[in-house]
Parts: sequence; structure tokens; C-alpha cells
Amino acid sequence: MARWRQQDDLWLLEPGGRPLGLVEFIGGSYLAARPELSYRRLLEALAARGWRVHAWSYVPGFDHQAQANSAWARFRDQRQALSEVDALPAGEPLRLGHSLGCKLQLLAPDGGRRARGLVALSFNNFSAERSVPLLAELGQQFRFRSEFSPSPEETLRQVAASYRQPRNLLVRFSRDGIDQSPRLLDVLQQRPDDASSLVELPGDHLSPASGGLRRQLLGEWADDPARQRQIERLALAIDGWGQAQTRS
Repeated sequence: MARWRQQDDLWLLEPGGRPLGLVEFIGGSYLAARPELSYRRLLEALAARGWRVHAWSYVPGFDHQAQANSAWARFRDQRQALSEVDALPAGEPLRLGHSLGCKLQLLAPDGGRRARGLVALSFNNFSAERSVPLLAELGQQFRFRSEFSPSPEETLRQVAASYRQPRNLLVRFSRDGIDQSPRLLDVLQQRPDDASSLVELPGDHLSPASGGLRRQLLGEWADDPARQRQIERLALAIDGWGQAQTRS
């Protein structure tokens, strides 16, 4: 049975037996403030398949590079702590992101080097004006930062110049109107020796986020079986791809 526990701004989920690997997860926008609730079904489905999960909790700001650096440092420190007690799963971690979390994973200061690969769900790279129109307007009025740093175009240039991880699985959902995975794939595939790929699954932008609250509050009869099937299909795709990277 998977068990959650909190370690400062990380939520840690251990599988029932010996873990086959480590997933380092960053969620999207305000969903990521409580990843153990917002993404509970997906992360527990990965734990059920043998993955140890570290999920970073944060509230988004304008300085995405600073937040990417903070997430990377927290994941690194937690790996070091596990290593000191001989509890670190074998192999490099699998990085996993949803929406804004994909961008933060791509901006990691190590350029993606210390990982077996990245699974990017519903990559989103919109400007602040489109993402948070009111804050952008107030920023211009009161002269504080009103655009994300790096901006959308700067992000893609940075990925092209500094992101060194060749193995990336981009997942878009068929009814996701704000997914920008094809644009990211184009940038990634222009790098030498790139091995990135894109898959499409049924669902929408929020498909990865499910806490199963209706089932918890009202019982099995209130649950949406289609939602659970989407989560299981997604977890199976992440698990299969992540395990394949250890053999490549």
C-alpha cells in the first residue's frame, strides 16, 4: 500500500515493495500547491507499479527560472538524503511534469542531464498576459514584473541551446485546446541525436489531475469509470516508457 508523507515542500510517496525507480514530479499552476491531492490518482497509480514518487509543492510566480532552480535543488537534496541511508532507488530519476510543470523541468539548471528522461504532459508555454491577464495588466500599471521569466520565446530558445536530455516523451490529450507539445517537439527534434516523441491520448488538459474526491466522499457509485480508465492508461504509458529508458 502506497504511503504519503510530507518533507517540507516535497510530498513523498513510497510503493509497497522495493521501488524500481524514482519519479520527480512537478504539477501545473495552482494544482501543484497540493500535488498529493490534485494528482493523487496518477501518482498513486505509478506507485502501484513500483515507482517511488517525489512531488514538489509550489505556488506559481513570474520567475519561472528561479522556481525551476528551486525544484531541481529540492529533488537533488532529497536524493542525497536517501543515498546517505542507502534508500535511493537504482538508476537516474524519471522527470515528470504537467502543464507549467513541463516548463520548469525543461529549465532545470543541469539541462536535463541527471535523469533517465522527461515525460511532459500537456506542455503549456503561454505568456503572462494570456495566462494571468489581470496580473499582467496590474504589473504594467504599477511597474512590477508582468511577464514570465523566461518568456515563452526565450524558453524555447533556452531549450534549443541548453537542454541536453535526448529522451523526452511528450503527451498531449485529444481535447486539450491549450496544449503546445507540437511546438516543443519541433524545437527538441532540431537538436543533434534527439530521441523525443509525441503521443496523443484521449482526454483534456486536466486529465492527469484527479484526486478521486467524489469516490472518497460519496462512495464507489459516484466515481467516473472513464476518468479512472484515463488515469490508468496514462500511468501505463509513463511506466512503460520510463522502464524502457533504463534498457536503452
